[in-house]
Amino acid sequence: MTVIALLSVAPVVEGSMAGEVAKAVAALDDFDVAYETNPMGTVIEADDIEEVMAAATAAHRAVDGDRVSTFLKIDDKRDRDRRAREKVESVERELGRPARSDAE
Repeated sequence: MTVIALLSVAPVVEGSMAGEVAKAVAALDDFDVAYETNPMGTVIEADDIEEVMAAATAAHRAVDGDRVSTFLKIDDKRDRDRRAREKVESVERELGRPARSDAE
């Protein structure tokens, strides 16, 4: 089984959040997860829900501030093992091209 999640952790502050977001992403390295950060969050993959939840909790706690906003969306497909990249590839097959506006 593969659990795929979208995680977004950010302090509620004025100005750049990059330094604090970097702390959240770095916290994921302590867990048995694969991840990829994009402009809107970080996609996490793990073999079980417990690892995703522990990693998300650590990322949330890694951010300093009086107020931290965390969004976690989980896709827990229990009948087969499917990676995040496969989900994108399915959409690209339907499109007949890469799922990007800058694709050639």
